[in-house]
Amino acid sequence: MKTSRGEAGGDDALVIAFDDNRLLTELFGTNDKNLARIEQGLGILATSRGNKLVITGNAHARSQADRVFRDLYARLKSGQDVSQGEVDGAIRLATAPDADLDKPQGGFGRHQIHTKRRVISARSQTQGTYIDALMSNELVFGVGPAGTGKTYLAVAVAVSMLLQKRVDRIILSRPAVEAGERLGFLPGDLKEKIDPYLRPLYDALYDTLPGEQAMKGIESGEIEVAPLAFMRGRTLANSFVILDEAQNCTPVQMKMFLTRLGENSRMAITGDPSQVDLPLGAKSGLRDALDVLDGVPGCETVRFTDADVVRHPLVTRIVKAYNARERSLLGDGKK
Repeated sequence: MKTSRGEAGGDDALVIAFDDNRLLTELFGTNDKNLARIEQGLGILATSRGNKLVITGNAHARSQADRVFRDLYARLKSGQDVSQGEVDGAIRLATAPDADLDKPQGGFGRHQIHTKRRVISARSQTQGTYIDALMSNELVFGVGPAGTGKTYLAVAVAVSMLLQKRVDRIILSRPAVEAGERLGFLPGDLKEKIDPYLRPLYDALYDTLPGEQAMKGIESGEIEVAPLAFMRGRTLANSFVILDEAQNCTPVQMKMFLTRLGENSRMAITGDPSQVDLPLGAKSGLRDALDVLDGVPGCETVRFTDADVVRHPLVTRIVKAYNARERSLLGDGKK
């Protein structure tokens, strides 16, 4: 892949020549849908001519487009796929305020998690920071709105470390806090009542491991999915432990969970402080822990914003709308 300026497109054009035509269909997308998405996201015009792509637009946007196409093409050459999510992620990385547009394979090359089912790449700079933190710290808090990949990436890193034999087991936990319904009125035995609360953890697990291997791991105890209440009295050694929806635990529960950390173990605590389902007036254990553990060596907090939402683009707009209303209400309250 070669990049040149002013060739076949005038002085205001950037020309990218690809060395493998077989990859271009997947790079450009069905009916050039990836090209259209990149054009819209960066405000450029991209025209394909054989194995060359001519990009026109302002100089900065052309540099961003060069970075996007280099990242996506490198992903394809390494045998990975390019979906709409990867395209959006490449755009997000290239348009970040402190993006280094001259560095090859901006986010995909540096922040990757290898699992049995797929290679997972950072889709925002904050996700890249989060992956680095999970790889290098014993306790990491991932805090921010829904759709930013906090839990998914934590599970993916846990699976990767299990496959590398860096830990012996994975423990996934959530507080079983009711959000409008009562456990006692739900059908089934205790496991059947609690499983719906743990389903997001199962979903992330099955996306990173083949179903048969995930089931085998659960049956053998190598992978454990359990409510927070089941953690009391245990010492979790040689484990990667994840507490999801941590905003719904109390300070007492949070202290109990954090002190389960054993030798050669890691913990990831994820949650969204704006979505607390605790009874009115109850203090969130996540907010309390973030205050208490601020600056403690070995603990790192990664804060996501609505700019890091990697779900459907409409989710990003929904999160921004709610955040704008909350800021407006806070502003009115101060007057």
